[in-house]
Amino acid sequence: MRFRHNHDRPHDHGCGHGERRHARGFGGEFGLGHHGRGRHGLRGRFFDPGDLRYLLLHLIAEKPRHGYELIKAIEERVGGMYSPSPGVIYPTLTLLEELGYIRPAEGDGSKKAYGVTEEGTAFLAANRSAVEQVLQRLAAAAEAFGGGPAPEILRAMHNLRLALRIRLGRGPLDAAGVRGITEILDRAAGEVERS
Repeated sequence: MRFRHNHDRPHDHGCGHGERRHARGFGGEFGLGHHGRGRHGLRGRFFDPGDLRYLLLHLIAEKPRHGYELIKAIEERVGGMYSPSPGVIYPTLTLLEELGYIRPAEGDGSKKAYGVTEEGTAFLAANRSAVEQVLQRLAAAAEAFGGGPAPEILRAMHNLRLALRIRLGRGPLDAAGVRGITEILDRAAGEVERS
């Protein structure tokens, strides 16, 4: 089975899984294929077809990892400005397993960790230049957007917005409810400013 990559990389295997979530503030100037929803309101993929597969295989070759660990590793590589969705990661892992590049490794509990196979190691070696290009673009993106909030802060901000949306969606607040929520938010804002 042969797939075609739009950078004419000879050994790339792709599948057209879309990448459409959680892109924050990236433009296409880093060649990451991102047209995704960021500060400028764009939409689309963060990775070109093949790039995510190179990156996942590279990370798994470093050490066995499960899906959540891979999401976190990618998030860290780009300074918290992007987090791939499970709906993109897991189908790509399935593809890599079907291609024989990874296999389930001994994991802890119910999480399915993956290790690289000999075929996967050979594939990485044959495409070392392409893998390095992906890593360099990620590093450039992280440097360009360095100084942004850490991933943990971004998640906390998202959780706060979600909690407010849920609470306000349950119906109108009385005066005591409005005062209580306002005090919580003001107190949190003050503590953040002092931290």
